[in-house]
Amino acid sequence: MSINTESDQAANLQIGPTTLGMVRIYVDAEGVDLPLDFEPEEALEIAEELRAAAQAAQKMAK
Repeated sequence: MSINTESDQAANLQIGPTTLGMVRIYVDAEGVDLPLDFEPEEALEIAEELRAAAQAAQKMAK
């Protein structure tokens, strides 16, 4: 599967701080239980990439 491959699979996504000062992205789907922990600096980089991708997608949709 690639970034452009559509899927009917549903998943829940939770994002929040941990008690150890990390940022956790938690993905829960059928057969998947995936906690991903990031240093705050890494999480900020991911947030910037997500914002840039959303802006690019908006431009493509117009």
